[in-house]
Amino acid sequence: MKQLPIGALIKGVYAEEVIPYYLQHGFESFGITYWQTTGAIDLKEQAKRVREMLGDSGATISSLTVFGNPLTGTGDNADTVASWERAIDHAHLFGADLVSGFTGRLTDEPIPASLAKFGEVFGELARRAEDRGVRLAFENCDMHGTWEKGDWNIAHNPTAWEMMFNTLPNDNVGLQWEPCHQMVSLIDPIPQLRKWAGKIFHVHGKDATIAWDVIREHGIHGPHPFVWHRTPGFGDTNWTDVVTILMQSGYEGSIDIEGRHDPVFRDELEMSAQVSALNYLKRCRGGEYVPNPQIQYGNGKL
Repeated sequence: MKQLPIGALIKGVYAEEVIPYYLQHGFESFGITYWQTTGAIDLKEQAKRVREMLGDSGATISSLTVFGNPLTGTGDNADTVASWERAIDHAHLFGADLVSGFTGRLTDEPIPASLAKFGEVFGELARRAEDRGVRLAFENCDMHGTWEKGDWNIAHNPTAWEMMFNTLPNDNVGLQWEPCHQMVSLIDPIPQLRKWAGKIFHVHGKDATIAWDVIREHGIHGPHPFVWHRTPGFGDTNWTDVVTILMQSGYEGSIDIEGRHDPVFRDELEMSAQVSALNYLKRCRGGEYVPNPQIQYGNGKL
């Protein structure tokens, strides 16, 4: 059984600049992200440069991600579907088989109203992906949306997941999951992970801290903050449990740390926190790999 890789999310526009720096600190995988569009980036050329940078490090590209609203196709999202298509077509050049992002949604409509359009858009994308050996995954961020209205994503609630996968039951369609976004909704991520692990294709390394004392005194609709996004190792999640459940479920992806959200370890402390999270998550997976001695022990080898 190979060890679960621990890496980082990096923006596509900076990928070539930052990958060598991250490699120096022991990051093992990279999820490359694009906001709404891949824009003027030549993915074929970027893939070539990135693969050269990775060299013989053993590090991999886990995913290409397009964050946008592919269901509207207007304004700044006009190129989002085409960017999903380009990412699907070029993923293999990066050595990746996963393309991810938001589902999109019909703006300010309840989640069920978006399901038909979701099935139409991603039905075609899923077929395109399947022809190329690529999987699709939807991040579980609410982007400040609710069940009733929002601008970006319907894949932030497990009831929505059930509706999505009933609409699109393809085996190559799943989730890009992190505990943080569920904890913001006061959902316990551990039993959820145990239930949904088979549909989780990629994990973001982001945690949360819930101030239950604030909730008990002020509730969740007052002026007092009650939850914060955190870097793994500084939040409430036991990532040893997360890794255990993933590995017991046969998970073959990575955990890629999503930085730049922690309210304390940020700015000049950003990379210190990310490297701390890297080392913490490596401990949670059992530390660095150490091969067993090749000696006979009973009826087998130790």
